[in-house]
Amino acid sequence: MLKPLVVVTGRSGQLGWEIEQLSQQYSQQFHFLFTSRAELDLSNPASIAPFFERYSPAYFINCAAYTAVDKAEQEQTLAYTINADSVGLIAKHCAEINAVLITISTDYVFDGNGNSPYLTSTATKPINYYGYSKWMGEQLALSNCKKSIVIRTSWVYSTHGNNFVKTMLRLMNDRPSLNVVSDQIGSPTSAADLAATIISIIQSIEKGNAHYGIYQYSNSGVISWYDFAVAIAKEANKKTIVSPIPSTDFPTPAKRPAYSVMDTSGLENDYAIQTIHWLDSLQNCINKLL
Repeated sequence: MLKPLVVVTGRSGQLGWEIEQLSQQYSQQFHFLFTSRAELDLSNPASIAPFFERYSPAYFINCAAYTAVDKAEQEQTLAYTINADSVGLIAKHCAEINAVLITISTDYVFDGNGNSPYLTSTATKPINYYGYSKWMGEQLALSNCKKSIVIRTSWVYSTHGNNFVKTMLRLMNDRPSLNVVSDQIGSPTSAADLAATIISIIQSIEKGNAHYGIYQYSNSGVISWYDFAVAIAKEANKKTIVSPIPSTDFPTPAKRPAYSVMDTSGLENDYAIQTIHWLDSLQNCINKLL
């Protein structure tokens, strides 16, 4: 019996890389195909149809995205092509072959004005173009493929690639003090934990437990970026003094949501996913980096 083919885009990104590391444990159950831009370029939607003519995946996990939040304000067409148009086309092709699409979205679909964890049913209102492009990708995925799973996540980091944890560690090696914004609140997400969650989901679907629609995943616990930086310094035994500043002291081209905490109970209810506390996952990541 042929093993189900699982295509994973964004091989060089944090989440795609983590899934690839994990996939070696599941090679008896699934056949994985990891693609970089060379094999499937979402900035060129015309590359999608030929890819599906060559491959017929049972699962298509889309980890590729335009993620340069500030640059997206200027490069709107490119951001929309990658995050929305191409996702919609992938969804159409998945529907044609009855494949399951899992695509990653973001807390940036919300305006950040909340004060309790956002439900998947909470009204979306992106305040920057990156968030808008990802929100449109959600809509196109869900409307073009009934077997779509959208997973919104937040504050992703990994031992691989560029992220807040690695940036803080690098700066803490070079500077005696750092200022970090303290009025943006959210929940960090270990890309390794999210990768394990995605594998768990496709295993559940293989066993006949299939649920589709919008889900949300982050590690548990609520902190500010300042709190996160303080914890990084403590866990890595850095002596850098970290001071809190308001967002107004660190202006960026794209607005950031002030509150990004999401309710993750949907995955627990439908797929028995247990979230891990952010500090436990941070410790695991730093142990690997140091």
